Amino acid sequence: MAVRSYIYSVGFALVAGLVLSPAAALADAGIKVVMNQAKIVKLARPADTVVIGNPEIADAAVQDSTTIVLTGKGFGVTNIVVLDIEGQPIVDEQITVSRQAAESVRIYRRSSIQTLSCTPYCEGSYKTEAERMSEMEMAGQ
Repeated sequence: MAVRSYIYSVGFALVAGLVLSPAAALADAGIKVVMNQAKIVKLARPADTVVIGNPEIADAAVQDSTTIVLTGKGFGVTNIVVLDIEGQPIVDEQITVSRQAAESVRIYRRSSIQTLSCTPYCEGSYKTEAERMSEMEMAGQ
């Protein structure tokens, strides 16, 4: 009987640690966001300050004191820092914004690059200013 309750206690502690500490759960992988999509980040305690390292890569909208919505705006890596009212960090993570590779195709023709969205038929996809700038940099223009 004592062994069984110990196993339940350990299991509960592990689950509680993941639920109550999303920063710890995200620490290994960072936060991955797909370009032009949003991702909800739940916080362990109320936030007072939210800082995005490069707002051209990702944007953060505060839904309420414990919910942040991240949106991928440009390709690349940046970071997010969330502080509580006392200035203590709640989240300090890397954000990686990437293209959804499974449903898009890039065609390179000399110096021009075309992006197609294939869901299910391939069509020219919408490009943000960040995507256009990225393509111009890749083409060396």
